[in-house]
Amino acid sequence: MKRIIECVPNFSEGRDRSVIDRIVEAIASVEGVKVLDVDPGEATNRTVVTFVGEPQPVLEAAFRGASKAAELIDMRHHHGAHPRSGATDVLPLIPVAGITLEECAELARGLAQRLWSELGIPCYCYEAAAFKEERRNLAVCRAGEYEALPEKMADPERKPDFGEEWNERAARTGATNVGARGFLIAVNFNLNTTSTRRAMAVAFDVREKGRKAREGGSLTGKLLKDEQGRQIWIPGTLKGCKAIGWYIDEYGIAQVSMNITDIDATPLHVAYEEVSRAAAARGLRVTGAEIVGLVPRKVLLDAGKFYLAKQQRSLGIAEEEIVKIAVKSMSLDDLKPFEPSEKVIEYLMEDPAEAAAREKLVRMSLKAFTKETASESAAPGGGSVSAAMGALGAALATMVANLSSHKRGWDDRWKEFSDVAERGQALIDELTALVDEDTAAFNRIMDALSLPKGTEEEKAARAQALEDATLYAASVPLRTMEASLRALPLALEMARKGNPASASDAGVAALAAVAGIRGARLNVRINSAGLSDKSAAEPLLKRADEIELEALELEKSVLEEVNKNILL
Repeated sequence: MKRIIECVPNFSEGRDRSVIDRIVEAIASVEGVKVLDVDPGEATNRTVVTFVGEPQPVLEAAFRGASKAAELIDMRHHHGAHPRSGATDVLPLIPVAGITLEECAELARGLAQRLWSELGIPCYCYEAAAFKEERRNLAVCRAGEYEALPEKMADPERKPDFGEEWNERAARTGATNVGARGFLIAVNFNLNTTSTRRAMAVAFDVREKGRKAREGGSLTGKLLKDEQGRQIWIPGTLKGCKAIGWYIDEYGIAQVSMNITDIDATPLHVAYEEVSRAAAARGLRVTGAEIVGLVPRKVLLDAGKFYLAKQQRSLGIAEEEIVKIAVKSMSLDDLKPFEPSEKVIEYLMEDPAEAAAREKLVRMSLKAFTKETASESAAPGGGSVSAAMGALGAALATMVANLSSHKRGWDDRWKEFSDVAERGQALIDELTALVDEDTAAFNRIMDALSLPKGTEEEKAARAQALEDATLYAASVPLRTMEASLRALPLALEMARKGNPASASDAGVAALAAVAGIRGARLNVRINSAGLSDKSAAEPLLKRADEIELEALELEKSVLEEVNKNILL
């Protein structure tokens, strides 16, 4: 899984488009970073930029954006409606996929240190990146705003985490608040009412803060206070959620507008179900939901799997189908079309041209792939075909599991088969990727062979490149063998426990997986033979032999079980 983080810096300029554009250009200049949104505000004199990528490119883009803002924005002349303390006011890092909040916090601290040491920008670290507990709250870091910085920097208790003195540079840039926080989902739940008051009541029921306690539990009774005279609050049911009710003229309905600030504590589908319950208790109905902004892929996959499980349906289906279930179950297309390609961060990050080049073979029709294999070119060849055979074996085992999961009379066994199907889907993804990767490995050898070999230095570089490419070309089919081997226990389990009517499919799954294994072994051998360092080939060949022997034993077991079912 790619490690993906989101960065949402707020720059203290929302009126001069040329300044905003130059800051965004600096961010976008980093390869591997994708700018998703630029949202300037004239009244606040502030622009929010959203960009994503892998950690190191995002850190570099954040640094360049802050550097350009320091060059173009003079805080001594800044005025706006929004609280602010610096040219780059806040700089949060947000985990999206493959990385934890704690890791983002460490990255944020490193970024803050770099901003001070290389650019002279004082920095406070807030939320998960805070060095001091009270500074987890951004408001504490930004107290007094820009105007209070000279006094704060002179106070040992209030001075920035990075930054020693108030000087000409600091006066121009102000202080930046660098932090790490969880991903925030902004979502509106549509209600079948026009009443803002009723929508607000539902919001109070579910938001973590809840509502003020009143006498008799009524909405209009006298406010209740504790012995110290403090207002008593009745907490809501959803952790990490803020919510209000409002009326939207554009749609002619009331909504519960919610920010989910802790998507681990309250996933989107949990919020949807709870708002629906609270609305129903008040005689209302949630007709759908509207996601504002973007969501990580995992949010929709978790939701889709939740609703599939409620239906006692297998979770081992294609990702696109799981996402479709999530969209329909929460009616995310209630008010307007919901396009996952435009709302899911990982999908937005995918470069269509790069994806097409990386998946050239698997995107072909079966007819086109067969013709391409039969052409005069050496690739795709036996390695790609072996990976395809392994993928088909995994696919057939998955099919039997999915068919078994909703066989009449087997309803109480759906989870057993769903687990098998999920494992099968993971193998399908792995093996289909290897179809193209095997051809890419062959092309690396061709590229190495084309390197110049005039000087002794060039000859050595060419030889090393060829050795590296050959080792890689031998390791790819070994990965095909490993993945195809993992498909055989699934086929065996389905031959023994799956729908008897699909017994032959389980058998073909085993035959296809073994064909992929034996074919890939030939590629391991022929590529290993091209290695100069024979000691590097030995472990590859040894493992390949072990896999083939294990596969043949499993194939025999599968076919024995299949034949029992066919005879019955």
